[in-house]
Amino acid sequence: MRLVATVCFMLFVAPLAALAQAGAEGSGEVWVQIEAQPTLAEAQASARRYARDLPDVNGFAVGRGWYGIALGPYTEAEAARVLDVYRREGVIAGDSYIAPSSDYGRRFWPAGAEPFAPEAPQVAQADPVPEPATIPDESPREALASESRLSRDEMADLQIALEWAGFYRGQIDAAFGPGTRAAMAGWQRENGHEPTGVLTTRQRAEVLRQYNAVLEDLGVETVRDTRAGIALALPLGVVAFDRHEAPFAHYLATGDLPAQVLLISQPGDRATLTALYDIMQTLEIVPPNGPRALTSEGFTLTGEGAETVSYTRVWLRGREIKGFTLIWPRGDEARRTRLLEMMEKSFAPLPGTLEAIAAPATGQRIDLVAGLDVRRPDRSRSGFFVDARGAVLTTAEAVRGCARITLDETIDADIAHIDEALGVAVLRPREALAPAQIAQFRDDLPSVLSRVAVAGYSYEGLLGAPTVTFGQLAALEGLDGETHLKRLALSARAGDAGGPVLDGGGAVLGMLVPFEAAGRSLPEGVSFAATNGALRAVLVASGVSPRAATASPDLSGEALTDRAVAITVLVGCWK
Repeated sequence: MRLVATVCFMLFVAPLAALAQAGAEGSGEVWVQIEAQPTLAEAQASARRYARDLPDVNGFAVGRGWYGIALGPYTEAEAARVLDVYRREGVIAGDSYIAPSSDYGRRFWPAGAEPFAPEAPQVAQADPVPEPATIPDESPREALASESRLSRDEMADLQIALEWAGFYRGQIDAAFGPGTRAAMAGWQRENGHEPTGVLTTRQRAEVLRQYNAVLEDLGVETVRDTRAGIALALPLGVVAFDRHEAPFAHYLATGDLPAQVLLISQPGDRATLTALYDIMQTLEIVPPNGPRALTSEGFTLTGEGAETVSYTRVWLRGREIKGFTLIWPRGDEARRTRLLEMMEKSFAPLPGTLEAIAAPATGQRIDLVAGLDVRRPDRSRSGFFVDARGAVLTTAEAVRGCARITLDETIDADIAHIDEALGVAVLRPREALAPAQIAQFRDDLPSVLSRVAVAGYSYEGLLGAPTVTFGQLAALEGLDGETHLKRLALSARAGDAGGPVLDGGGAVLGMLVPFEAAGRSLPEGVSFAATNGALRAVLVASGVSPRAATASPDLSGEALTDRAVAITVLVGCWK
C-alpha cells in the first residue's frame, strides 16, 4: 500500500512543482497548510519527514506557540488543485487547508533558511503626502470641478477636519450644504484666502495638513501584528514593540513621553469578554474614574488618573476578542483625541489570536496580570457585616483619610458613623448588599480562658479570603483596666484589625482593634478586642440594631471557621 501511494503521488510531483514555480511568480500567493506542531523540534522533524517525498515544503511560526508545515507558495487555483490531489491520495491530512501568507511568521524550514525568532510586528510605510504648496492652485470653477470628484469618505474627512479646527458645527454627513460652505469660507478668511466657500485642491490639502499636524511628531504608522492578529495605526515615534504576553502585545514608551499601547487579543465568547472587562478594571493602567460600558459585542473603558488617561476599546467578533488600550499623559488632549480617532478608524482584525489568559504560574506575583500591576488599595483591614443591607463594622484607623472606601475591593462604601474615642467606624455600601450571614452579638460575659476565634485578612487581601486564628480570652479588661477592651491570647497581624472575635458557639464577643501603647513592648501573642457594650452603642448611633445571639453549644473548628469567614469582609482604603 505504501508503494502504491508513493507511485501515485510521485506522478504529480513534477507538474505540481512546476505549477508552484508559476504561482510564486504571480501575486496573491497562498499556501497549503498540512500540519501544526506545538514545539519547534517536533515541527522540524515533521518538515524533514514530508520533504523526503514532497516538493515545496516550508515551515513557519504560526503564533500562540505553534509551528506550521505548509506547501507552496501557489496561486489560489493551483493551491486548490494541490490540496485536492494530495488529500485524495492520502498524502496529506484530510483537515489540511489553504492559508494566506499573512498567517505565517518567521520561516524555520527548509534547512538553511533564516533561523526562527519571534516575529516582530510589521510596519507598513505610508505613501508620501504631497505638501500643499506643491499642488497647483485652481480657479473657483476648477475648484468646484475637483470637489465633485471627491469620494463620500473624503467629503466627510473634510467636515471632520473643519469641525476640529472650530469652523464646522453641523452633522458629519458628507454633504456640502450651507453649514459646510460657511465653515469653508470661515477657514479661508482665517487663513488669508478669498472666502468663496469652495475650497481648492491646495486649500483642502492645507485643511487636512493642519488637522494631521498635531500627530506629525508621533510617527504614526500602520503596524501589522500577525501574532496578535491585529493591524492598526500606532505612534511609533513614542512607543515601540516590547513583547507578547497573553492576552496583550506590549508597546512601551521609548522616550520622555509616558505613553503606552496594549493590543488585546484572545479567543473567547461573551463570558470571556465579561471576565476581561472585569480584569481590566483592576489594573493600575486603568484608573477607577471615567465612563465605561459593556455590551454583548464589546466594551469601552476610560480611566482618568491624576497623571494619565487610558482608553480601552474591545470588540467580540465570532470567537475572537480583540482591541487596544492607549495610555497617554493627562493634559495633552488634542493629540490624544486625534490619535484615538486614527487608531479606531484604522483598527482591523487579522487571522489568529494570542492564547487565552492562563492561571498564574507558581511563584508568579499574584498582583500582576500579564506583566501589568493590579491596582490595590493603599491600606486594607478587616470588617464584618452587622445588618441585612450590608452595613459593616470596622476600625476607625481602617478608613481614616481615605478618598475611596471599598468592600472586597469592588463595592464602594461610605462612613455612616465614626467614634474616634473608641476607634470604631460603621460603613454603608452605596448599593444594598445581601450578606450570607450577619454577626450576632453575645449578651453575657464569657469565661476567662475560654476558646475564641478571630477572622481577618491577615495579609491585607493577598490571600483572597479571611484567615481564622484561634486563641483564648485572657482577660475581660485592658492592660490599664479599660472596661471597653478584652485581652486575647492570640497572634494577630495589622490586616486582622476590624475582624470579628467569636466565642466557641459562633457568637461575636467583640472586634479586634489595633493596640498602640507608647513606650510599651507587648509580648508575642497579645491582642485586644473592643467589647460588645461599646460596639452596640456605636451601632445604635449609626441606625443599626445589633442582633442578639441565642445560646448554642460549641461548634467544631471547621464549623466555627465557616461562620467567621461568612461574616468577614475586606475593607480597602484608597488615597
